[in-house]
Amino acid sequence: MRKILPGSAFPLGVTVDGRGTNFALFSDNAVGVTLCLFDRYGDTELERIDLHECTNGVWHCYLPGVGRGQVYGWRVHGPWAPEAGHRFNPNKLLLDPYARMLVGNIEWDDALYGYTIGAGDDADLIMDARDSAPFMPKARVVAGTPMAATQHPRISWAKTVIYEGHVRGLTMRHPLVPESIRGTFTALGQPEFIDYIAKLGVTALELLPVHAFTQDRHLIDRGLANYWGYNTLNFFAPEPRYLGEDGLDAIGEAVDRLHQAGIEIILDVVYNHTCEGNHLGPTLSFKGIDNASYYRLLPGNGRYYDDLTGCGNSVNTDHPRVLQMVMDSLRMWASVYGIDGFRFDLATTLGRRPEGFDSGHAFFNAILQDPTLGGLKLIAEPWDVGPGGYQLGAFPPGFSEWNGDYRDKVREFWCGSEGLLPSFATRFAASQDIFSEGRRRPWSSLNFITAHDGFTLHDLVTYNDKHNEANGEDGRDGHDDNKSWNCGVEGETDDPAINALRRRQKRNLIATLFLSQGVPMLLAGDERSNSQGGNNNAYCQDNEIGWVDWSNDDPELPDFVARLAQLRKTHSCLSRPEFLTGSRNAMGQPDVAWFNNGGTRMTEENWVDPHSKCITLRLAPVLPEEPSLVIMLNASHVDVDFVAPPVQSGRWEAILATGDDLEGASLEGGGTFGVPARTLIVWEWRA
Repeated sequence: MRKILPGSAFPLGVTVDGRGTNFALFSDNAVGVTLCLFDRYGDTELERIDLHECTNGVWHCYLPGVGRGQVYGWRVHGPWAPEAGHRFNPNKLLLDPYARMLVGNIEWDDALYGYTIGAGDDADLIMDARDSAPFMPKARVVAGTPMAATQHPRISWAKTVIYEGHVRGLTMRHPLVPESIRGTFTALGQPEFIDYIAKLGVTALELLPVHAFTQDRHLIDRGLANYWGYNTLNFFAPEPRYLGEDGLDAIGEAVDRLHQAGIEIILDVVYNHTCEGNHLGPTLSFKGIDNASYYRLLPGNGRYYDDLTGCGNSVNTDHPRVLQMVMDSLRMWASVYGIDGFRFDLATTLGRRPEGFDSGHAFFNAILQDPTLGGLKLIAEPWDVGPGGYQLGAFPPGFSEWNGDYRDKVREFWCGSEGLLPSFATRFAASQDIFSEGRRRPWSSLNFITAHDGFTLHDLVTYNDKHNEANGEDGRDGHDDNKSWNCGVEGETDDPAINALRRRQKRNLIATLFLSQGVPMLLAGDERSNSQGGNNNAYCQDNEIGWVDWSNDDPELPDFVARLAQLRKTHSCLSRPEFLTGSRNAMGQPDVAWFNNGGTRMTEENWVDPHSKCITLRLAPVLPEEPSLVIMLNASHVDVDFVAPPVQSGRWEAILATGDDLEGASLEGGGTFGVPARTLIVWEWRA
């Protein structure tokens, strides 16, 4: 007979010590917990062990002789009382929230639901008796030793350039990556990929969710897939498809190689909801372990979830044990795998209390004071779908935020919209009106033109309307207001004039991104004119629609991006540590001065002129050995004469331009230069 020892309630999950394994599971409302051991493949249940020790809501035991490789799951006993928020059903095998590695995949079957499907409108009130174990993934016991050996590159926010991509989508079509490893962490560690993004000027690779997630049943039924991964099954285990033959070691090896190239890794993490959906969703883990603790339920009726995410449920970070789980997950990814930062999806939900969003929520305080996490790069997506969900600028100092207003204003400006000069200039200057509270810095504004959600850059200048037919939702999905402009023809064309305009517009948008104060984020493939055929919601397209196309009909664009990144690196005035205010530097120069195209300082009348689409700014250097820069922007549809700001001596030289045959031009202070329609020019002062 197996020997079972009491074990410890801390730490949660499994802990291997060489002689055996400690198991610990939090469930405050359970009346009993059963540990189920399986064969190495997870196919056959070998043994059930009832736990008798519960300390502070944590059920625990220690099994001598059980070590790495053991496959297991949980069954949790308690009241079946959905209207009170309890959905305990011991017929359902449950995945350990702290599982570090998964065995097998979900095989969709009605037995995965805690209630009886098809029993009418109140079906979710009737407990289902079928065993779900044959259809469930299980957990495998693994060791917790560090897997990434290199030190964090510790790139300052001021010098950070982010490249947002998808583990699978980045390399599935990469011609220099062997087919056998494409779509895995191993592929991200290949020199051909790392050298490319390093030469591009990237300092941080931000990856879409890598936590284990579900392939949604409704997508499989439509012949589609959950591609992006925003439907988390487990916060500690990586998505198995991304591991390849090297297993968990592949993550640490890829991280080490990226670190050696000076590139940080930021993970997009989804702690705001899980894949278990609403009251009609499956019972896979949290719902069956302790539904009333893990999720936000509607006050007075625990049958239903407080859905602040639009995904059926919301994780209850108000609960200390749930907050502990999130913190433990973050620390594991940082300490075991060497991750350098996190982007929090729908971060508003994480900071919600019953009365609304709270920037002083324990979630933020816990992260910011944590010795492991507090010094990492922390990025908030500052919205959710709940009341008061748009919280741009409301997150505490220490967090940067996706600046959706920057995206919108820059897109509208280059589309030629009127009356945008004041808001465009403010966004270009790092949105001090939004982020100045609490002594925050300009890098609180994470600027982007495109991201995984929406049009790619190429599609932004090629389509006025979304084309999401492949998603099978009759065009109901995806944003309708894309602030895009097709340059005169919807979709691809052979018209050379339109294609030339599109190439220039792509450069205008990218140049604006890199020349703005704040932190630039480039969507992977934008520098290669990657297209999704007008699909602005490729969440379910794990195919050539969603994968980056590494062929390129604009071969000079990657070099243009690399030049912008280098310009940003060598000119401190483009990434200042303080907001632009007009204050003077040690040489008596104002940090920024704004001019109209006539070369005189902008007046109130100039700023409010709804028809003006031209502006010039002069940026003074932070360091005396660096030159000043002048940036001229003409977003109108006609050529415009610009007068250069005056200088006491020397001249201005065009060092970067989005139009043809403009670079290398010289201009005296007060001189006139014809800037073509829809063109940006950067001038550098030369003695």
